[in-house]
Amino acid sequence: MSGQRGRLVAGAAAAIFLLFLFFRGMDWGALASALRNARPAPLAGLALVTVAVYAARAWRWGRLLAPLGRVGFRDLFSATMVGFASGLLIPRAQEIVRPWLVSRRHPIPLSAGFATVVLERLIDLITVLVLFGVYLFVLPAPAAQVAGAHMDALKVAGGVAAVGAGVVLLFLLALHSRPDPVFAALDRLLALAPTWLAGPLGRAMRAFSEGLGVLRAPAPQLLVIAGQSLLVWLLIAVGFHLNHLAFSIDLPFRATFLLIAFLVVGVSIPTPGMVGGFHAFYLLALHQVYGVDRATAAAAGIAAHALTNLPILLIGLGLLGREGLTLGGVARVTRASGPTPASPGSEPRALTAGTETR
Repeated sequence: MSGQRGRLVAGAAAAIFLLFLFFRGMDWGALASALRNARPAPLAGLALVTVAVYAARAWRWGRLLAPLGRVGFRDLFSATMVGFASGLLIPRAQEIVRPWLVSRRHPIPLSAGFATVVLERLIDLITVLVLFGVYLFVLPAPAAQVAGAHMDALKVAGGVAAVGAGVVLLFLLALHSRPDPVFAALDRLLALAPTWLAGPLGRAMRAFSEGLGVLRAPAPQLLVIAGQSLLVWLLIAVGFHLNHLAFSIDLPFRATFLLIAFLVVGVSIPTPGMVGGFHAFYLLALHQVYGVDRATAAAAGIAAHALTNLPILLIGLGLLGREGLTLGGVARVTRASGPTPASPGSEPRALTAGTETR
């Protein structure tokens, strides 16, 4: 069984198990009633906010790519939508396809572009941890919140994630600001590997370090990126709050900060399209922590998953034509990248011209 097929099978099995937990003991009549009675206007608002979230992500990505070259918003938005849509269908596609699409139109090495995606994910994690910390230590707890083991476990997970994010950030800073000692140590390690692996991996890591140029940007530019990240996650929070209004769930806006922390854990489980993990942890947060009726919480989770993914899937698939790709081409790009980003110039030749060989 190939690696990609094995990941698909494992992910599908995890999704089935998590959906089993999600639906176990469900009152199907109450679930159907909650879905049927949901207010359409806030749900439409959630779909619109979702598109705004990805537009803001594209805008921020342009800032992260700025030290490598200027990329127009149109290309950024198209690559972002196609990349995230592909990631819902093909494991690992999102982090590979986005920089690959940009590298075709702009003189930005693929490995350097991949570094900006890694940095973007780290910034996202730090922003979520900041909102979670504000929820825990600054804002008053909502009256509906029930203390329990789930909150204690999430606090521990948040602390571990904060330490991990700090370690990764320090490594990336060292990789970019003091590359000589870092690459000297890397070369010593690669000397133990076969030549066919050591050469390409070493070149890819050096190109990767170029993508971290934004870490040396002036403080005002870093503050802009921080503000963009805060905007992205506050828009996500607005979307979930609109979803709660649609199902008449009486929770304050700040409750979405805790929900987001739960969902970050849930979607880290590698299932196709985030199915299962998103649902189970949405239900866990609303039902176990806030005491929302199980059927209503489940209905809200189903709607939130659909309306934060379907608009991106539809727009992304619609933009595949602009990029001269099909899903088969996306799958081939993802497979060709291997376990690490390909070195510049190693992209599949059939796709570098912007049209897929059929």
